[in-house]
Amino acid sequence: MSHQKIVRAWKDEAFRLNLSEAERLMLPENPAGAIKLTDADLAVATGGISENILPGPTHNGHCTSSKLTPCCY
Repeated sequence: MSHQKIVRAWKDEAFRLNLSEAERLMLPENPAGAIKLTDADLAVATGGISENILPGPTHNGHCTSSKLTPCCY
């Protein structure tokens, strides 16, 4: 299988699904890792922001909101 076909199969789900079973078995593992995240993976993804404390000055010096509000910028 050509390098172009392998990369396209990694990036394009419709293309990958149209490959024969034998071709799909020949595909090496994607070096970027899992193509899709599980619900459990997404549940812990926070982008580096704490669930309870957001960085930045506020009217009282502390931000305890778990949502971005004007006082937490």
